[in-house]
Amino acid sequence: MKRKLQTLLPYAAVLAADFYLLPLLAKDTGGAMVLMLCVMPVIALITGLLYGVRQGFSLLPAMTALVLFAPTIFIHYNATAWVYAPAYGVIVLIGNTIGRLFYRKR
Repeated sequence: MKRKLQTLLPYAAVLAADFYLLPLLAKDTGGAMVLMLCVMPVIALITGLLYGVRQGFSLLPAMTALVLFAPTIFIHYNATAWVYAPAYGVIVLIGNTIGRLFYRKR
């Protein structure tokens, strides 16, 4: 289990940067919506995809995305943003599932 957590660390760092640093770039509501609905999900999807290609299928990245996004609701957003936490978890899970298809082919 310790090895799995160590291999998850770089992906968790990317997700943390995605969820905590990117919202700081939003200047207005329009910019924030573009970040939350386009840029951040694409980064989450690519992170899950790369994890799937390199490590195979696991629920850990999806749970990590959910846990990492939850505090940002109170830091950057308001309580109405809670639906994004499971959504980002599902997006990472989808990327991980797609990446898993290419895991054996490397």
